[in-house]
Parts: sequence; C-alpha cells; structure tokens
Amino acid sequence: MGLLSVLRRLKNSPEQEVRILLLGLDNAGKTTILKQLASEDISHITPTQGFNIKSVQSQGFKLNVWDIGGQRKIRPYWRNYFENTDLLIYVIDSSDRKRFDETAQELAELLDEEKLNMVPLLIFANKQDMTMAATAAEIAESLNLHTIRDRIWQIQPCSALTAEGVQVHTHTHKHTHTLVFLSLWVYSIGIMFFLLYSTNFIFYPLTLALTQNYRHFLFSKNLI
Repeated sequence: MGLLSVLRRLKNSPEQEVRILLLGLDNAGKTTILKQLASEDISHITPTQGFNIKSVQSQGFKLNVWDIGGQRKIRPYWRNYFENTDLLIYVIDSSDRKRFDETAQELAELLDEEKLNMVPLLIFANKQDMTMAATAAEIAESLNLHTIRDRIWQIQPCSALTAEGVQVHTHTHKHTHTLVFLSLWVYSIGIMFFLLYSTNFIFYPLTLALTQNYRHFLFSKNLI
C-alpha cells in the first residue's frame, strides 16, 4: 500500500489532483509501472525516448503521472518537469546491482533540486520477482535513505511485471465489499427479528382480544 499511504498523507481530500513525476534509470521499469497503475496491457513495452503522460484514477485520487525517459542523454532534461510536482516516484531495478551507485547519484542530485524541495519521495524497488533482486532494506542502505530529513519518504518493494506492490486498489476494494455485505446481512437479520417481535407483540394480543369478544358474543346468544 505504499502509493496509497503516501497519497493519503499528501492530500486531505482525494478529489484533488496529484501531479506525480516518475523518474529512474533506463530499464528500471517506469513505463510498466505506469501501465499497471492505469490497468493497461504490458505485453508490449518500448523504451521511453521522451515522456509519457497519463491521468489515472486510483482510490478516488486523480493522478497526473509524468513518466520521463531514463537514458543518460535524457536525464539533463528531467529538470524541465520539476515544476508543481506533488510527489516524486523513483524507480530502481533491484536486480541490477552494478548500477546502484549510478542510481544513488542521480537520486541524490534530484533531492538537491530546489524545485523538488520538501516533495515527498516514494521509491519503487522494482523487479522483486527476479532471483538476484536486492531487498528493500539493502537498497535503502545503498541509497542512504536514512539520511533524508527534509521530506517524507517510503520505499516499496514491487514487481511491475506481476503488479505486486504497485496496484493499490484490489486489496482495499475486496475488504470494502466484504464489510458492505456483512453490514447488509446484519441489518437484514435485525429487521427479521424486529418483525417477528412486532408480530408477537401486536397481533397476538389483538387476536386474543378478538377471540374473547367472539366467545362473549356466543355466550350472550346462548350458543355455547
């Protein structure tokens, strides 16, 4: 629930729009994560040469996500998209340990940017489905996340391929539907008992009274 928990802390009203900047090195899985958030097909993914923009509805939030290419030649242009960013999502290939130093340097430079000052940070430790993937704790240590003091941050292990740790709506909706069903069930049982009680409380005395009156009528006519 990494993304959802950050959004709830970020915005008091889910109806507000959230501008998200999605960054990371090339081949980290940014575009696949974006498509998973949008519930789109991920069978054909090509490297992002410029940028992708998608508006995603999630848990009542409207997310305007800017996915910028991560190739070395494109990274200098990242700063053109910093303006009015509400949340920075940084994606890391957890299985590519050789590039941890490179991705740590790029992240450190992002956090030093004035236009991203105080912007909350969510790190997706992607490709956790790979056997050689580093854990979220290992990546947090490698990136020196414990030294961050000027913003809220969170690291979320995930797999863009399977959507585990990425999509934020399935688990929550499941519980919502269960609670609604249980509430309706309890309400129905309560109504049933109320009707049974009301029937005994109201109609039984009425029936008894009518029976007694009828017997009195028969007795007065010497019919019994």
